[in-house]
This record gives sequence, C-alpha cells and structure tokens, in this order.
Amino acid sequence: MTPHLKLGKDSISPYVLVCGDPARAEKIAKLCDSYEELAYNREYRTFLGTYKKQKITITSHGVGSAGASICFEELIKIGARVIVRVGTCGSLQDTLGQGDHIIATGAVREDGVTPLLIPQGYPAISDAEACLALEKVCKDMGAPYKRGIMLTSDLFYPAVLPSSLELYSKAGVPGVEMECSALFVIASLRGIRAGAIATVDGNPLKWDEGNYDPHGEKVTLGKERMLKIGLEAMSAMSAAGL
Repeated sequence: MTPHLKLGKDSISPYVLVCGDPARAEKIAKLCDSYEELAYNREYRTFLGTYKKQKITITSHGVGSAGASICFEELIKIGARVIVRVGTCGSLQDTLGQGDHIIATGAVREDGVTPLLIPQGYPAISDAEACLALEKVCKDMGAPYKRGIMLTSDLFYPAVLPSSLELYSKAGVPGVEMECSALFVIASLRGIRAGAIATVDGNPLKWDEGNYDPHGEKVTLGKERMLKIGLEAMSAMSAAGL
C-alpha cells in the first residue's frame, strides 16, 4: 500500500491521467463509460474508469512539484507506464488566449524537486508518442492549440525577487505551470512515457490588466474540452499498446 495514494500494487491501469484538482479528477471519471473510486487521501484522489473499452486511471496530484512528484513516484511504483497531465497554465504569448491549449514538448526546470534528483543539465522532455496522440485529438476536434516548451515554476505569487516570466516570454516559451518538469524528469528517470496538455486561464504578465479568469466561460469550455482530449488520447495509446 502506497503511503500517500493509499493504493496497492497492480490496483490501477498502467495508463494514467493526472490533474491537480481532486474535483477535476471526478469530472474526468464521470466522462468515462463507467468508473469506480479507488482512494482519496489528502490531495490525492484516484478513480479507475473505462473509456471506449480501455481501462484508464485518473489521479489528482495537488498544486506544485513537491506534492505532485510524490504522486508520480507512487503511481510508477504500482504499475503506471504512461502518465499524461491535464491542467491549467498561464500564457506567456499574446497569440494564446484564455481557453486555448498548450501541448508541452518539454519544460524549463524552475521547480524545486528535480535539482535534487538529477543535475540541471538533464532535460525535462515529454514522450513523443504522447505528444503525437494529444496533437492528433486536438486536430480531430478542431481545438486551438500550440506545441512548445513549458515553463515549470514553483512560484505563483512573486514577492521581492523578480520572476523569469518576461525572460522566457522573450525566448518564445508559450506558457507557465507548476508540475510538468517534475513529471517529465521522473518519467525519464523511471523509464516510463509522459506527456501533458494545459488550458490557458490567463496571462500572468497581464494580471494587472485583469487577464486571469480561471472560472470564466472561455476557460471553463477549454477545460471541459481538454479533459475529453486527454481521455481520447489516453484510450488511443492504450488501444495501440503504446
């Protein structure tokens, strides 16, 4: 029994969708043809669902790389072989608006966990098959999306020190979130596949102008579409045995 997820070995499907919010995990489960709740401890809530005849695990990991990394490690210990994150992010480019999606091909490692696992020169890269599966569904659905390197940062509200958002915006990084680099590094170190898609809920460089609306209509519709994209991509990978 894992100490945090409260799950036993081989109790899950090896194909896992993860998200930050336990309530969002339930929303994903309810989109499945059938589901059962396996465990709920702290921020970690797990369901086992069936979607288009494929068994898919759904687990919430909370906010930030430290807690999320515990989730990823324990999922892998009990049999996860593909982990795809569905979540929200801030846009760093004017071409990406609220409700649009970003498929992360990699991540800038501004998290606090991965430097303790491996030197900074080790890249945080998503799995190519996972990226292609997510992109195919986006194209099939006509969803607005962009592929690119995500900035993963443990900083949400800046204080005295300046943030790096403007720097990475100039470098062409499309968005910022809080967990992808931990997922990608851990997945690479443990020998599994990982991917991520995120829905834009605003632009942190323009918060003072009111460009942050995580519960607005555009973002709500984008998140609902993203959950379906994640399920479709994961079921396709499962059916293909990837």
